[in-house]
Amino acid sequence: MSSLPTGTGPVRLQERALAPDLARGAMLALIALVNSTIYLHARPYGLKQHIVEDGLLDRITSALVVVFADGRAYPMFAALFAAGAVQVLQRSGPRVLRRRCWWMLAFGLVHAVLLFPGDVLGLYGVVGFAIAASTRIRERTLLIAAACWLVVVAVVQGAVNAMPPAGDHRSYFWSFAVESPLEAFALRPLEWLMTPFGMLGVVSAALVGICIGRRGLLTDPARYRTALVRTAVGGLSAAVLGGLPMGLAVGGFWAPPNLAVTWAASAVHVVTGVAGGLGYAALIGLLAIRLDDRRGPVVRAISACGQRSLSCYLFQSAVFVALLMPFTLGLGATLGSAEVALLALGTWLVSVLLAEILRRAGKPGPTETLLRHLTRRNLPDSAA
Repeated sequence: MSSLPTGTGPVRLQERALAPDLARGAMLALIALVNSTIYLHARPYGLKQHIVEDGLLDRITSALVVVFADGRAYPMFAALFAAGAVQVLQRSGPRVLRRRCWWMLAFGLVHAVLLFPGDVLGLYGVVGFAIAASTRIRERTLLIAAACWLVVVAVVQGAVNAMPPAGDHRSYFWSFAVESPLEAFALRPLEWLMTPFGMLGVVSAALVGICIGRRGLLTDPARYRTALVRTAVGGLSAAVLGGLPMGLAVGGFWAPPNLAVTWAASAVHVVTGVAGGLGYAALIGLLAIRLDDRRGPVVRAISACGQRSLSCYLFQSAVFVALLMPFTLGLGATLGSAEVALLALGTWLVSVLLAEILRRAGKPGPTETLLRHLTRRNLPDSAA
């Protein structure tokens, strides 16, 4: 692949393919489910920092979130980000992409300190620098690297997620359970720096995402229908089967007999999560083939959310902080897993409605506008 851009400037709204926007919009529902559980506190903690639930509905909800969303949503996000970064690279060149990644790092730090130390924007910014340098790397090499990296994911991230429960104290993400906002803000930069060790799978997903972007699998999904069907079926099947042991353990339906078994279940969970993220993206690509010519109000609204995914992602964090943290309304001390899942989905629905309002007004998301301005200011017109 040439290092020279093949187009000029950003993609215009009328040029946008349905599948990437629809996938980003839907993916934010899964991210809301995953992130909201971290805000629960004031109770004993179990595996993966989930609170230990007693009610059957809460336990079932915890298991379902782990099987279908945890470790699956962010790899999907990473693949979509990488595919989009390739498009930026092709149209505007590496300079614009690198500037965008520097600002994503800055946005990520602010997001982490003020709202959510599990922020992934900074990590994606780092991945973006690698994408900018990957123009001459063959797809086969990228896929081999993605597969090899999964070994690191299984060993390191599997061990992190298998960390024994700490009872009434968190093993990490301590700021979610402290009463003082100043103490929480002081802890968050450290927690942000630790976050990549719990998200190593996104690297493999991003490497595959580069290939997706180069081939145009999601911008022209009809051309790759067979590949998408295989990826959707294989990836989602692996994710469900591989996620069941950890999901059952988190939900309290199965107790791993020792640490080695817990680590094995955790390793399988995170590795198959990468396959699941790619499977979700492929599934939505297949849906886009059927929906592209008949976009109803629901599809348009979710796509509008995807077009404004950065703003909607930050909106979720703002809502969760306002409602759940110990030093705000403190609902994280009383809500169960089922209730916070409803809150998460409700927050996502509100973000979809807000995005649709902006779409009808012909306005982008506020954070997207700011990021674009910061990225492209002082650039010559040919690069902007």
